[in-house]
Amino acid sequence: MNITWIGHSAFLIEGYDKILVDPFLINNPSTDVTPDQLSCDMVCVTHGHSDHLGDAVAIAKRQKIPVLSIVELSEYFDKMKCQTVGFNIGGSVKVKDTKVTMTQAVHSSGADVDGLEGAAGAATGFVIESGGIVYHAGDTALFGDMALIGSMHRIDVALLPIGGFFTMDAAQAAKAVELLKPKIAIPMHYNTWLPIKADPSVFKRLVEKNTETKVRILDPGQSITIDTGGGRDARRPYPRRS
Repeated sequence: MNITWIGHSAFLIEGYDKILVDPFLINNPSTDVTPDQLSCDMVCVTHGHSDHLGDAVAIAKRQKIPVLSIVELSEYFDKMKCQTVGFNIGGSVKVKDTKVTMTQAVHSSGADVDGLEGAAGAATGFVIESGGIVYHAGDTALFGDMALIGSMHRIDVALLPIGGFFTMDAAQAAKAVELLKPKIAIPMHYNTWLPIKADPSVFKRLVEKNTETKVRILDPGQSITIDTGGGRDARRPYPRRS
């Protein structure tokens, strides 16, 4: 399995299929990747804030692929003439060879894009099973039921926000790792803007001091390749816009 951090909360997960999560690209200061550079089999959107919904519509329509999201948000994608899979927290769907389970996230969920003003259902996270198990927490505070997510899924990689202000910070995210017990943790949702400025080395130090989880700090555009046993990993550059 290969996981690329595009920047902010956007990831490309390449397992049995290619899964793009929270594709905030245009207007994202942490990446120069554009929507037309990405090829994937599905798009997962955790909630309606523009820095997560991002360019999902353009990507899904161009490639004729489904957008997976909570039911209320899927109604927006329907209006935008996208293929949609609208499901709910606790539910699972299978698209191609990938299983996606929707989890709760403790966060606001109003939408701030044209055509989707106001509420857009609850904020969510995803457990993605596609040759390995990846938990993308979305935007969230620390919550105790992360222990249930960890006990029900043998998580290979947890993608966790550490920026504070809008989400949990590095110390809270380190506590989340204790609950989730993933093999590898990758920090996200930090340093995009000044209010979420954070030092990922603090997260790494706390996690590796208190757990057996290994932290991999990626730069936007970098990837990690893992085996499902949590063994060897290797980084490779992601194609950049010229």
